Amino acid sequence: QVQLVESGGGSVQAGGSLTLSCAASEYIRCMGWFRQGPGKEREGVAAEQSDGSIAYADSVKGRFTLSRDNAKNTLYLRMNNLKPNDTAMYICAARRRCIGRYDYWGQGTQVTVSS
Repeated sequence: QVQLVESGGGSVQAGGSLTLSCAASEYIRCMGWFRQGPGKEREGVAAEQSDGSIAYADSVKGRFTLSRDNAKNTLYLRMNNLKPNDTAMYICAARRRCIGRYDYWGQGTQVTVSS
């Protein structure tokens, strides 16, 4: 069972930046970030693909950057120019086969952006 622990959330003003981290208990091939805002359904934010590319939600393209440190089994999400609509619980997920359903989920870290 892979454990995922997120950190780095917080409260910022619009235009600010945050970097989220997701530490995995072991190496796992593909990871990504999801978010769920108040009264909204969970949506994908950024995810590693099987070909090594990264897929971003249209709403975060150009502002968010996904990266990974394999030596630390840690996934990062750098978020710039944050907007109030980015307010959500950000949840890390991982899957071994890079396709289909995610196998493992973290507990989430809250991001709140004020105007």
